[in-house]
Amino acid sequence: MAVTKKVAAKKTTKKVAAKKTTKKVAAKKTTKKVAAKKTTKKVAAKKTVTKTSAKKTTKKTTAKKTVTKSKRTKVICISHKEDCDGISSAALIRQAFGGDAILVDYPGQMEALNQVVLDEKLKSLFICDLGLSKKTQDEFIDLMARLRKNKVAITYIDHHDIDPTVVTALEKLKVKVIHDINECTTVQVYNAYKSKLNDHASFVATCAAITDYMEDRPLGSKLLQIYDRQFALISATVMTYNIVGHQREPDYLQYLVEELADSKFPHDIPNTFEFAQIQVEKLSQMIAKVKKGMKTMTNLGYMEILDSGASGAVNFVMGLSGKDVGVAYKERVDHGIYAVSVRGSKNCKVHLGKIVNLLATSLGGSGGGHDKACGAVVPKPKIKKFITELNKKIK
Repeated sequence: MAVTKKVAAKKTTKKVAAKKTTKKVAAKKTTKKVAAKKTTKKVAAKKTVTKTSAKKTTKKTTAKKTVTKSKRTKVICISHKEDCDGISSAALIRQAFGGDAILVDYPGQMEALNQVVLDEKLKSLFICDLGLSKKTQDEFIDLMARLRKNKVAITYIDHHDIDPTVVTALEKLKVKVIHDINECTTVQVYNAYKSKLNDHASFVATCAAITDYMEDRPLGSKLLQIYDRQFALISATVMTYNIVGHQREPDYLQYLVEELADSKFPHDIPNTFEFAQIQVEKLSQMIAKVKKGMKTMTNLGYMEILDSGASGAVNFVMGLSGKDVGVAYKERVDHGIYAVSVRGSKNCKVHLGKIVNLLATSLGGSGGGHDKACGAVVPKPKIKKFITELNKKIK
């Protein structure tokens, strides 16, 4: 019996041991599973971290690309500052596209273009009412090529006589060229973008056509028919006197661009009529000065102007000389040149713009314009030769 009990005891012990072993194994297995789970979690966590950082990196890269793409946002209009057509063109571009205006005369034209080429934020460039001469056209094309390489959208709108090869070169560069010698620049701007402009823009264009003597052209005459003729004439005249009389005040010229873009009539702009009256008084005194200081050649009258703009006096020179062509010139001390204005009567049979372009270029200057109204920039020592040669070329 005792033996049997011992055996039983041994068996029991074995069973217990077996059970314990089983538990331990089970425990080990459980531990392994838990460890496996933990490991899995860690791996998953690592993966998640990797994914997150990858996402962040992607976002950063995208952000950089976006900055590069949206970097060029500026819209600039370079326009002629000396008359109503240039100021009005800038005003309508501003109304249609926003942006800023850079207002220049012909001596400052290329300098302004060289500056905007360096502007890394420039997206769209409009160039208005600034004709090209034999001297400036090659440099102009080079500058346009540089801008186009930088993906700047360029629109050139003008009505001065231009070499057809220049138009071809600009179109090859994908510069949008709007050019018609039969309409003033503002009328062309209005016609091209009227869907972006309000109704008042047609009045701004009408005034520009009047001041450029182009209100009898196909589009200009249609615009003038919308308004009372005398109302349009006095508005255009007041604008002209305010522009000519403020040539040394760039901030005021910018103010006029903004006011016209905001659909203001000239009589809505403070003190414009009063200022025009002062300019008229000055011009009336010019009549006596022209009579006294004017000189004549066979085919033209000419005079150096000392105390006002050449463009304001040139019609008096032509009219009082009894000649078909009048020339007025004023020294620009800062540039070492003379700014020259040339006007022809209705009886003038030659295209003054073409003659002046070639002549001024041959003398180291530049020039050009319309058949009966044009201008030039002539080096100071060459002014007498310019006048004598021009006299020879007018028949």
